Amino acid sequence: MVYNYNGVKVYYELENEGKSRPIVLLHGWGRDNSDYDKLTSLMKDKTFLRVDFPPFGKSDNSLVGWNIYTYVGMLMSLCDYLKITEADFIGHSFGGRIVIILSAVKRSLVHSCILVDSAGMKPKRSIKYKARVLKYKICRKFGYITGQGSEDYRVLSPEMKETFKSVVNTYLEPYARKMSIRTLIIWGSSDDATPVYMAKRLHKLIKNSKLVILENGGHFSFLDCPLEFFTSVKEFYEEV
Repeated sequence: MVYNYNGVKVYYELENEGKSRPIVLLHGWGRDNSDYDKLTSLMKDKTFLRVDFPPFGKSDNSLVGWNIYTYVGMLMSLCDYLKITEADFIGHSFGGRIVIILSAVKRSLVHSCILVDSAGMKPKRSIKYKARVLKYKICRKFGYITGQGSEDYRVLSPEMKETFKSVVNTYLEPYARKMSIRTLIIWGSSDDATPVYMAKRLHKLIKNSKLVILENGGHFSFLDCPLEFFTSVKEFYEEV
């Protein structure tokens, strides 16, 4: 199904409607809602709202002027359109960014949330790292470097590069401090994209949170350790 948000087509799937309070599944940057196929197949007694964030999956692949808050507004608008007044949210990486902001600014909509290897915490930067960045900027200024940024960044259109920069440069510690809902934080012990220290920071900032570290899991801990992930999610929903 498709929802039109300010001229942008957003693809979504509503599964098992009416069986439970909806669980909204939000994927990471560059991914799509199929990341949650295994989870939904194991929880057929639950209602799921699965969303493809533009420009990924089956949603429109051309955006202009979007930032992190546009995505939050889009999700709030979609829930309103579907008459969802309260839901549980699961967000991986970029999806976790959305959940953190939403939980702070629209408390009535979020019954509980699960943050999986979530992005949004300000990274630690060593002096060595800062020196490398300075060297890179100098070389680029004088034309010695033509490429720029991570692989995720380089493949984007010029418009989406602006959106990407807005997303990764918005740090969410102030929003996490405002969260008070039941929160489960699930993290891979070997995550090198959002290291474990970020999980511990989130756990400290969010008052009503629980932290589960999945051994040998990477940034996609829910795919690396599916049984442990499912068990943690199931136990959390039995509690809330």
